[in-house]
Amino acid sequence: MDKPAYTLDFEKPLRELAKELDSVHQRALEQNIDLSREVTALEKRLRQAERDVYDNLTPWQRVQIARHPKRPYALDYVNQLCTGFQELHGDRQFNDDRALIGGTAFLDGEAVMIVAQQKGRDPKERIVRNFGMPQPEGYRKALRLMRMAEKFGLPVLSFIDTPGAYPGVESEARHVSEAIAVNLREMSMLRVPTIAVIVGEGGSGGALGIGVTDRVLMFENSYYSVITPEGCAAILWKDSASAPKAAEALKVNAAGLKKLGVVDDIIPEPCGGAHNDPLQAGEALKGMLARHLAELRKFKTDALLDQRYQRYRNLGVFEETVAAVE
Repeated sequence: MDKPAYTLDFEKPLRELAKELDSVHQRALEQNIDLSREVTALEKRLRQAERDVYDNLTPWQRVQIARHPKRPYALDYVNQLCTGFQELHGDRQFNDDRALIGGTAFLDGEAVMIVAQQKGRDPKERIVRNFGMPQPEGYRKALRLMRMAEKFGLPVLSFIDTPGAYPGVESEARHVSEAIAVNLREMSMLRVPTIAVIVGEGGSGGALGIGVTDRVLMFENSYYSVITPEGCAAILWKDSASAPKAAEALKVNAAGLKKLGVVDDIIPEPCGGAHNDPLQAGEALKGMLARHLAELRKFKTDALLDQRYQRYRNLGVFEETVAAVE
């Protein structure tokens, strides 16, 4: 698969090596000469450089990968993994929010309910999808679909990918905070298995509004945070340019969040990110979903609810110690 043209700053040395390798290939073809030794050496350098970069990514670099414009979005995974997806529209109160989609589908022959935040791929779609930032009617639509899933005994799969809920005046006028708060309460009591997958960005209450689930899975290069690194930097350091420092402090990445118990499993990505091989990323997600759904189906409803309660009740637990005085 061809590498995407969009290049992040820290990837530029890799792209230069890749261009050099392509140039040697082209020269060998045009001049009909054997440059296999040069090609082998360059390929070795490129592989080593990729390992050096991608095995040592900083939290901020992972945030940049999570926002990559070529990264697979929720619908890409739904279309790859599921069959018979039937999108359902509207919150039955105000409007149909296109930033938050949902509907029924089949995963490995089993009926499930999909709830997903969807960004736009091109400028026109980004406007239609409101850049993946749901408004109150989006969260109310999600709740309507989750209650429908509960009625028919369908597991709920949430795909999270948003910088946050839409903060505009009209969103506040229609009570976005209340809509998210209601979802937090109601999702904690859903009597069916629920799984959330953080696909790319998991920003603030906008992500949490569909994320109170039995299991939380997270792609290796996604992020999940109470606030974007830029927002945190603007508050604490009065300068959004301090976002790398904020990303480090916030522990936004998968490994740190798993250690804290916020996420349950990390979905591995192809070298350089899911956009480099979306099919491979999708297969990794499918295997993870199948395993966790099978585990959750073993629990009776009351045990499932108790386990969910304990999961969230125990988040944020810490211990205080008194330093010894010399």
